[in-house]
Amino acid sequence: MLVLAFVGFGVATYLALYQVGFFPSVWEPFFGNGSQIILHSSLSRLLPIPDAALGACGYALEILSGVIGGQGRWRTTPWIVLLFGLVVGLLGLGSVLLLIAQPVLFHAWCTLCLISALISICLVGLAKDEVLASLQHLKREHARGQSWWRVCWGTEKHAEGKILSTK
Repeated sequence: MLVLAFVGFGVATYLALYQVGFFPSVWEPFFGNGSQIILHSSLSRLLPIPDAALGACGYALEILSGVIGGQGRWRTTPWIVLLFGLVVGLLGLGSVLLLIAQPVLFHAWCTLCLISALISICLVGLAKDEVLASLQHLKREHARGQSWWRVCWGTEKHAEGKILSTK
């Protein structure tokens, strides 16, 4: 997952640098001037920063939240898994909306935008199992009488007894 997030970060950063004028042109092997149309569209300028920069920030947050906690983080620090899932989900949703907008609103396609969207959608699929495991863990511990909040933050002893409470 982290490799995909790093690739997505690279693609989004490149597109953002083009949007702010750092590069005079953008690589587009398939759709003529489609990338220029998409990357300079009204949609790409809705926010105070270029939309690709927002995507790069999202990928950076995915990378950061993806490296925190280790393999058992779904039960030791569920909050980071839920944050990771939220970021991945929002980036995936944004990607789907931008995919729809390209042909519908602008009658153009952007190759690197499509690659970034594909990465985001793949990350949603890869992250869902860990997020579901964290949610099931929280539900199970809550049913045992543990504080949902304390288990979420990793400060409550869980069923396997591997986390020490900070009570």
